Amino acid sequence: MNPKHTWAWIGVAAVLVAFIFLDRRWNKPALGPRPFLSNFSAAAATGVRVRPANVEEIRADRTNSAWMITRPFNFPANRVRVEALLLVLERLSPAAVITARELQRHPKADEEFGFDNPRISLEIQQNEARTQLKFGRRTAPGDQVFVQVVGGVDTFVVDAELLKLLPASVNDWRDPVLLDLRPLVFDRMSITNAGKVIAFQRDATNNLWRITEPLSARADAQHILMSFQKLQGLSISQFVTDNPSADLDSFGLTPPALSLAFARGTNNVALLQFGKTNAAGHFFARRGGINSVVTVPPEPLAPWREQFYEFRDRQLLALPADLREIEVRAAENFILQRESSNAWHFATEEFPADPALVEEFLTALSRLEIAQFMQDAVLNPDLARYGLTSPVQQVIFKAPVAAGTTNTPLAQLSFGAKAGENIYARRADEDSVYAVKLADFQILPTAAWRMRQRRIWNFSEHEIARVVIHQSGKTRELIHDGPNLWSFAANSQGILNGLAMEQVTRGFCDLAAPSWVTAWVARGEAARDARFGITTNTLALTFELKRGEKFDLQFGALSPAQYPYARVTLEGEPWVFEFSTVLWELVLNYLTIPEKGP
Repeated sequence: MNPKHTWAWIGVAAVLVAFIFLDRRWNKPALGPRPFLSNFSAAAATGVRVRPANVEEIRADRTNSAWMITRPFNFPANRVRVEALLLVLERLSPAAVITARELQRHPKADEEFGFDNPRISLEIQQNEARTQLKFGRRTAPGDQVFVQVVGGVDTFVVDAELLKLLPASVNDWRDPVLLDLRPLVFDRMSITNAGKVIAFQRDATNNLWRITEPLSARADAQHILMSFQKLQGLSISQFVTDNPSADLDSFGLTPPALSLAFARGTNNVALLQFGKTNAAGHFFARRGGINSVVTVPPEPLAPWREQFYEFRDRQLLALPADLREIEVRAAENFILQRESSNAWHFATEEFPADPALVEEFLTALSRLEIAQFMQDAVLNPDLARYGLTSPVQQVIFKAPVAAGTTNTPLAQLSFGAKAGENIYARRADEDSVYAVKLADFQILPTAAWRMRQRRIWNFSEHEIARVVIHQSGKTRELIHDGPNLWSFAANSQGILNGLAMEQVTRGFCDLAAPSWVTAWVARGEAARDARFGITTNTLALTFELKRGEKFDLQFGALSPAQYPYARVTLEGEPWVFEFSTVLWELVLNYLTIPEKGP
């Protein structure tokens, strides 16, 4: 059986027994027997001593809200079980009372009721008061037991279920968890693993952990949280020895193979030590200040046995919360400025920014992950071998500008030389050089135009007067006569489907992302590159409106992603983008000139 489950069921059983007692005894009619213990408060109890017959005395004392076994040795107590007993005793009413007068008829009462050699004795300390109980024999049916309050004159009969809350041995009251982290207040911790030390400190402002040893570095918050969660559930599988003179070396605890130390400021709070494994593969362990040696399962310790770099934060940069401006220095420098929570504009360009593309840019930045920690404490002369003296790209993050101040960067990323499938990177606020995946870096836009709003034009279908098709030196002219009504101009001929023409031209009315324009590919002279396959003989469309405006679109080859390239003229210069495959299918069916057609 899993030890963790065993102890969990023990705790549940203790609470259920307490509930049974409370349900049976709290709800006694007002005219029933008086409370078993008068003037007793479970919350005020500071100590409990139990003396089972033929077993060494067990003592537990309360310090603040924690219970500690102090005899026969020191060990954290199971708070649930101790307080379940106290709570039941506070509310318990006896099933029957044998008064002093009735006891006079029993000349050998102590022997008769089992108090001459009680099966168990209980003493509870409450402030300066001390209450002592003796538990004698069970009644004839066996479901009740005789109890005597030392110094009292009566004898009580109570439900024998109460005996289940009393420990038969000290192990019944031991805390089954090696260390409860929840009430522990600490802001520092250290791991000593095979002689190597990793130290952490929690930042009081953001509550995040930072590595302080063997060097100062950001810590992986999720990894540390997961490691703490596993440690919180570290159950004791076996109590091995409580002998203060035990040979710790035989357990691999001098020195321990692994130790976890917790501190608040300069004050030590707790210490856990782990040694060899036993035949079951469980580690021998002990807590600082406690002589007992126990065993614990290996799984919760696995995260704490990892190498130093596993505790480092692999996220290259978390976007600053008060980010206002992003400056990119790359093939073409540009600046993005935030207008509102989700609205951005270019400070360096006249065209509008595409909200979806900007969001993709920010997401790509926040997801940049460190693939490899290359070198720590890099001096400026050493940056050249990583290509970081003159970075190929820099991204600078800035905060809102207060009156009379300069826009000081919040953070800055620099990218240098390529190294196989990686590229070197560095943060301005750290001395380390990292490697990130080249594929992740190449997602980042190197020019503002790549994040231009993906709306080519916008007009309504009833504004269309005609559509002109140019292909392979041939021309066809289609006249829009009204809703679903199309005809050929005098110089054109063929077969027309009015409904289909209405559908395909409706798609061109609002030529925008994400439906029709997937990505910008080139602008200016670069848009005339032959690799796009756009020539005077490839398909070209002209949409002419009733008010005289004309909108031209040329098509070319397929991109590596199998989208057709398309070219338009915006602000007097050509732009190439990837065209929607959905609309392209309609174009091929209804807006092309057959090779053998007129």
